[in-house]
Amino acid sequence: MKKYYLLFCFSYFIQFGYSQSNFTEPDYIKTIVFKSAVLNTYAPIIKLGERINLSFDDLNANEEDYTYKIEHCNINWEPSDLSESEFIKGYAEDRIRNYENSFNTLQPYTNYTLTIPNENTQIKISGNYILSILNEDNEVVFKRHFVVYEPKVTVGVTVYKSRDISTINTKQSVEFIINNPNFRINNPDEEIIPVILQNNNWQTAISGLKPQFYRGTQLLYKYNKETSFWGGNEFLYFDSKDIRSSTLNIANVELGNELYNTYLYTNEERINKPYTLFPDVNGNFIVRSILGKNSNTDADYSWVYFSLKTTQNLEGKEIYISGNFNNWQLNETNKLNYNTETGLYEASLLLKQGFYNYQYMTKTENGVLSNYDIDGSYYQTENDYTVLVYYTKFGSRYTQVIGVGFGNSEKINN
Repeated sequence: MKKYYLLFCFSYFIQFGYSQSNFTEPDYIKTIVFKSAVLNTYAPIIKLGERINLSFDDLNANEEDYTYKIEHCNINWEPSDLSESEFIKGYAEDRIRNYENSFNTLQPYTNYTLTIPNENTQIKISGNYILSILNEDNEVVFKRHFVVYEPKVTVGVTVYKSRDISTINTKQSVEFIINNPNFRINNPDEEIIPVILQNNNWQTAISGLKPQFYRGTQLLYKYNKETSFWGGNEFLYFDSKDIRSSTLNIANVELGNELYNTYLYTNEERINKPYTLFPDVNGNFIVRSILGKNSNTDADYSWVYFSLKTTQNLEGKEIYISGNFNNWQLNETNKLNYNTETGLYEASLLLKQGFYNYQYMTKTENGVLSNYDIDGSYYQTENDYTVLVYYTKFGSRYTQVIGVGFGNSEKINN
């Protein structure tokens, strides 16, 4: 019974996380960057008291009045029963006061920035949070999730090759240990809920695990099959920091009627090719321009053209361009369409100058996602793994996040 219970939890959590991430922003909202203020960190996961930064562009360039709203949530990303005063010191809803118009760009836009905590808003407790941006009519323009944790326990994370002979060369398995020497946990089976993320993508999150072993003040999670992720392949990338020049993965750049057109080299499927290591930033992106001092306002936009050549049988499947640049969403904006004249799957996205990681995802009619149908899956692939430790004390009115652990598959264990 325990095995079936775990599998049920995995399926439920993945589908729920996906539906929460599937909020499509308006066409005029672009380049949403939401991450911790810690250097070289891309995930919206912060320790209580640390800062998290938001930046986004409004292509209407009308200096609109936007408001932010913070909601505390339970583990399923549903609003909790707490009043605002219980999780916020100050205001949970306030205007965004920092904005600036673009400078010397073909595409005009207004860039908005927000830092939390600030003088009007401080977060008091750990947990899941949703940040909503509202317009003047109090309508939600877009949402982003973030996690606040308190380091009450430590988490050790190790990545292994799959022990299942059928997936030994294609999957990676995560094992972890929760150390709680100074924090009392009365009923770990019921009070502790770990969540595992690959490359900070909630669409493929794994939850519902119970500790397998106890060793003093340690909870051991030595699962293999239940904590296995497809290794996928290294992310593809391009760099448009010099918007007028072709680079390693940019075949051609042309000035159109209004904006530049950036044509990438055609990508070919990698599913039947040997694994090749090349550095990436695991699906993330960095806005940058070599011609300006402030990339927030000096970086321009261009239409980026993607094309894919594949011989795989993709009948009944849709293909999408996916990455953190679009919050891992799969919608009509980043869907590829088959061009009968060229024999290629093609799409064009309006993107700000910068360094971008992306991958090709497929989606079946039943909503099953795959990052390996086109690019293959290899145990050697370098991936980031994050383990969040949720704690629901018996009788408590909210779920805390009491620890975070990080691991990487660069040095994978056999």
